[in-house]
Amino acid sequence: MKVLVTGAAGFIGSHLSEALLKQGHEVVGVDNFNGYYDRSLKERNAACVRSLGGVIAELDIATDDLEGVLSGVEVVFHAAAQPGLSSKTSDSDYELNNIQATDRLLSACEDSESLEMLFYISTSSVYGTTATSNEEAVPAPTSKYGQTKLAAERAVLAAAEAGLLPACSLRIFSVYGPRERPEKLFPLLIRSLQEEEAFPLFEGSLRHERSFTYVGDIVTGLLAALERRYDLGGEIINLGCEQSFTTEQGIEIVEELMGKKASFRTLPPRAGDQLKTAASIGKARRLLGYAPATDLRDGLAAEVGWFTE
Repeated sequence: MKVLVTGAAGFIGSHLSEALLKQGHEVVGVDNFNGYYDRSLKERNAACVRSLGGVIAELDIATDDLEGVLSGVEVVFHAAAQPGLSSKTSDSDYELNNIQATDRLLSACEDSESLEMLFYISTSSVYGTTATSNEEAVPAPTSKYGQTKLAAERAVLAAAEAGLLPACSLRIFSVYGPRERPEKLFPLLIRSLQEEEAFPLFEGSLRHERSFTYVGDIVTGLLAALERRYDLGGEIINLGCEQSFTTEQGIEIVEELMGKKASFRTLPPRAGDQLKTAASIGKARRLLGYAPATDLRDGLAAEVGWFTE
């Protein structure tokens, strides 16, 4: 089938695009290649997708003409977003790239005659400081990122409820692995250890707990959703790992893998940061047969290997 992936040159989008291509699907991707991080990293991701026969166009769904983008597309995975909790990112950037971009994509999808399902890639950040509940919990995001992702999710589900298009929201938890964004915990830690520089640590974050989920397990969940798409209209589904680890435990594993000890440079606490995530995935198990299988140490070994290469 023909699948559109937004954010196809990003971390999750590129892994998903590759997996779809390996299953024999036709993949058309779009990405705005913005300057949130080094463009060359996205170019490298895009090259991997193109080497398997995928197409990735440089296009900004928030501002560019979307005519023809949905032509013949049967499924959309909307992974493009303004990510993170960076103080360098303005509120308007979050609103543009999360809310406006999603609204414009929805308008294009509503006019499509071939669309069978839009999968919105949401986030555990919509739950707020503690993300341990099932999908019935009332969202309470504490960051602009979480707030704008929730607003976009609600727009997607409202369109589905109104019968304008079939849609499903997949809330993903603490994804890590090869191609992870360079400002995230593990890539930043690996680089700090390699270059023997102090790692910038937010005050109190060693005790934060995360359901670190390997990117391959997330992609497996997304592919399962694709297979069961006719049963998922209007659903919200958590995808992540049920087991949580502290940031300190994650750091210790990377230190062991690299045979080096980190030194730290303490920064003030980060506004809007989550204290604990632990994915409640009973619904994903029931509807998707979802069962994340990658041990944190094995996943981090893969990420360290990718980074050092």
